Amino acid sequence: MLTSHKIKIIQSLDKKKFRQKYNLFLVESNKIIKELANSRVKILEIYSTKPEELKSLFKNVDIFEINERELRRISFLQNPKDSIAVCLLETAKIDDSKDRQIILDGVQDPGNLGTIIRLADWFGIEQIVCSQDTVDLHNPKVLMSTMGSFTRVNVCYVELEDYLKTYQYPIIGTDMQGESIYKKKFPSKFSLVLGNEGNGMRPNVEQLLTDIVTIPRFGKQQSTESLNVSMATGIILGQIFSQQV
Repeated sequence: MLTSHKIKIIQSLDKKKFRQKYNLFLVESNKIIKELANSRVKILEIYSTKPEELKSLFKNVDIFEINERELRRISFLQNPKDSIAVCLLETAKIDDSKDRQIILDGVQDPGNLGTIIRLADWFGIEQIVCSQDTVDLHNPKVLMSTMGSFTRVNVCYVELEDYLKTYQYPIIGTDMQGESIYKKKFPSKFSLVLGNEGNGMRPNVEQLLTDIVTIPRFGKQQSTESLNVSMATGIILGQIFSQQV
């Protein structure tokens, strides 16, 4: 049942400290919730205005029918979809068997992280390693912008410098003075490091890079200072995987 106490808890889950306090997070909309059916995510309960769409997929999960007014009270969306799933928050661990991975140093924008997760999923990169100050995976805006891709990409948080010091394969970062991505021969195993939207990588992280690449500018005026971090990720990944075609 959607009690007042339950509503209060759900409404608090837009903040990281309460997600950690209750070990819970929300997934919204039937389209994304359906992605959880074959994932490692454990759903505790679902509140839905369209429960019939979910019952066949989640036979062992309590699904409560609610009205649109109740949905608006518990949704974080300006225009709520149809359902929310209350899920168990579990901390992901690094899988050292991954050949290629993305590393994020202080990425702050939820939309950027969500888009990067979708890009990783698209290109078959199964792991993203984040610094502790990178925006939280379970931020509602991050989860919505992944469109379900978070269920197929292992996103974990570490003390980044300590991790990179023990990493045994090439660590490739981006800089305006690096080697062109169109000339670079990317190895079979590596980590691609991307930095904060405004400040880039921290100096201590940059010192641990083994390779530096850049996305050349082709515009005549050469006036654009930089690319959005998720845009840059997409361009680099596209070039990396074009070498495999």
